[in-house]
Amino acid sequence: MGGTTGLDRFRLLCAAVAVAGALGWGAESSRAADNGGWIDLTGGGDLSGWRKPWGAWAQAGDARLRPGNSRLLEPVPGRGTIVNGPDGRTSNLLSAESFGDVEVHLEFLIPQGSNSGVKLEGLYEVQIMDTRAKGDRGLKGSDCGGIYPRAELLPRYRYLDEGHAPARNAAGAAGEWQSMDIVFKAPRFDRSGKKTANARMEKVVLNGITIHEDVELGSPTGHAWRLPESAKGPLMLQADHGPVAFRNIRVRKRG
Repeated sequence: MGGTTGLDRFRLLCAAVAVAGALGWGAESSRAADNGGWIDLTGGGDLSGWRKPWGAWAQAGDARLRPGNSRLLEPVPGRGTIVNGPDGRTSNLLSAESFGDVEVHLEFLIPQGSNSGVKLEGLYEVQIMDTRAKGDRGLKGSDCGGIYPRAELLPRYRYLDEGHAPARNAAGAAGEWQSMDIVFKAPRFDRSGKKTANARMEKVVLNGITIHEDVELGSPTGHAWRLPESAKGPLMLQADHGPVAFRNIRVRKRG
């Protein structure tokens, strides 16, 4: 008999979710669940609110630090949480729907030393990082809750600026669920397509603490800073930098 891979074991742990999805939680729930204008993107048993490829992303009931290795996550069978695979590196998730001005709420959990992010329109990133131990001194945009710096990918990855540091270190500890709320204003364009106003992070709240207010973004963040901007784009959950789990992901269109 052939050996069982880590991905196989991970999928077995989450197998109960597939049954739940077949019994009625499908695309309609993940795309159209609406409460006070909020759209649920977590999914109740599938990933239909997100564009393929889904890679190793899988539904779970919860996530926790893996026993014996605090740098990895272990899924708990069930539904309502999404986890980026057994090794914590897979395809980034892009929402099936595109959004302009939007409010975002989500909860995330990362293990020790991990790194992820939430990208509005797939371009403007609020960083997720295990930086609780850093304290409040010397914070940068690359710390948890920061608006990520512009960067060059080649010939070696390097920052072009410090981004926008959070007002204080509101990050929680690795292995704990944390909350993030974002109010985003998309860039504006005239009829010819010329940009007339920059994007703004109107408010970012991490674990109940306001860390950004009315931050103007002259360009996309990270090495995407040269990419063209648009009035709408998908919400992106970064999954290729380290293990992460998300739950209670919801968005509400503004205006």
